[in-house]
Amino acid sequence: MNSKKKNTFGTKLALGLAAAALMVSLAPAPDASAQIRAPRFTAAVTITNITSDQIFSPPLVVSHDKRVSLFRLGAPASEELAALAEDGMTGPLADLLDGATGVLEVAIADGMVFPGESVTVEVDVTPQQSLVSLAGMLVSTNDAFVGLDGVGVEVRGSRPFRLATAARAYDAGTEANTESCEHIPGPPCGSPGVRVPEGSEGYVLVHSGIHGIGDLESSMKDWNNPVAVITIERAD
Repeated sequence: MNSKKKNTFGTKLALGLAAAALMVSLAPAPDASAQIRAPRFTAAVTITNITSDQIFSPPLVVSHDKRVSLFRLGAPASEELAALAEDGMTGPLADLLDGATGVLEVAIADGMVFPGESVTVEVDVTPQQSLVSLAGMLVSTNDAFVGLDGVGVEVRGSRPFRLATAARAYDAGTEANTESCEHIPGPPCGSPGVRVPEGSEGYVLVHSGIHGIGDLESSMKDWNNPVAVITIERAD
């Protein structure tokens, strides 16, 4: 399954699905003429869901330089990342990233990623903007997301590049992990847009999984990190 390249997005899951704030420094933007001269290559980012019964919302992928961080462990999530982690809403985060200093391109997958399946999203990279980050919600949770922050690819002339890495599930820390169907958008629930901020951690952390304290069966919906395998390779 291939993605469509986009710069502005307003996508929300049909299921009503919805990490650490986006960190963009106030440093001046690179010289425009230098950006024009920089060679651009297409990176194919393939996300494979290796959970047993968690669906990923359409992942958002961004290429950028070191001034940008999609999320940081121990730091509060931005409102835009919270919208993605709680309801699979990619639009707010995509809008925040689009045109931000240090960001080269933003793209969103065409659809959800089911267990055992993969989706490929393409973004351009340059020698100066060769970091790739991504995020997508684990839809049968309160605010868990699969995330990758600032993984670098080696962009050198015509040489091909390829790397594979594992991605964990993170807790956005913006909603209490009630595991109640009254607060969860994905199956078997179906309650989008219902927030439970009281009792949330208040910062991004590695998710501890599903414990069976509410309506979700841990035998089905739990996972052992990592939750995804990510492959990034040159596509042109």
